[in-house]
Amino acid sequence: MEGFKLILFYFAAISLITVIVTAADKMNSKTGRRRVPEDFLLTLAILGGAGFEYLTMKIIRHKTRHKKFMAGLPVLFVLQIVLIAILYIYTQRG
Repeated sequence: MEGFKLILFYFAAISLITVIVTAADKMNSKTGRRRVPEDFLLTLAILGGAGFEYLTMKIIRHKTRHKKFMAGLPVLFVLQIVLIAILYIYTQRG
């Protein structure tokens, strides 16, 4: 079970980082400061932050017109949930 706790900690940490970076990009867009590249936001989503990135973007209304975010993030999130479930089952066997 310790291995699975580490997996959950990883997903929680990457999600928190993703929320912070997404919110910072929104603030930067309003103040004319340097923006976070979309590729970096997508990378954070791929690394495990898709669910919280999607929620953050919906809540702060950031990049909601970009199909690659509004369609892609939910798909990534579902895949990540499946991955977490598989990892949970795998860690229970060992």
